Amino acid sequence: MTTRSENGPAARLDAADRLPGARELRALSYDLLGGAESVVDVGCGAGRAVAELAERGVAAVGVDRDEGMIALARSRWPHADFRTGDACRLPLPDRAAGGYRAERLFHELSDPAGALAEARRVLVPGGRAVLVGQDWDTLVVDSDDPALTRTLVHARADTVTAPGAARAHRALLLDAGFRDVTADVRTLVLTGPQALPVLGSLARAASAAGAVGRERADGWLAEQRARAEADRLFAAVPMFVAAGTAPPA
Repeated sequence: MTTRSENGPAARLDAADRLPGARELRALSYDLLGGAESVVDVGCGAGRAVAELAERGVAAVGVDRDEGMIALARSRWPHADFRTGDACRLPLPDRAAGGYRAERLFHELSDPAGALAEARRVLVPGGRAVLVGQDWDTLVVDSDDPALTRTLVHARADTVTAPGAARAHRALLLDAGFRDVTADVRTLVLTGPQALPVLGSLARAASAAGAVGRERADGWLAEQRARAEADRLFAAVPMFVAAGTAPPA
């Protein structure tokens, strides 16, 4: 049986998980958890990270507020632990986890400070928090029309709750009292047709927001398809990674 989440957001998450460099980025986030034996993955989506952490011997719990996503995750990984819950009200007791991980989540949150206060609550003293996210204003796309490209990128960013959340990860962790905070940037470089779903979503969202007409957006996307066919497509997605350690009790 196919759930409603097999289409739409789930398909976009699956496409993002398959982008060149995405697997290595997830592996980096797992390493930054510092060997935590129990981890809560917040905003877990369809559950890939929870399954990969389990393969590393980690007792991982996936939490997502979307019941459809949780149903899909349970269907894909029936032996894993998935729970419906909000980032600011995690379904876990105090000090239940040695690690907290959130990927592509904080740009959706209206209260990131509240989410990190909740991270502090569920983490053991010395536990690790890792945040991974895209800065929506810094998507780079080669195009014959750079002015239109800028318009599309920023129009798409304007549809996001907090498009610049990723650049604030380090400050958010520090403000929440985390120690030994580190920040890094890893760039996903896309040069082939696997980038087209990302660019198609960009064009459609900008058009739907009224930033450009449908015809101009479709023309821009047609150029990108032609570039992909000629092996001339280039897009880069900077991903910001921050990590910190919860203070002693």
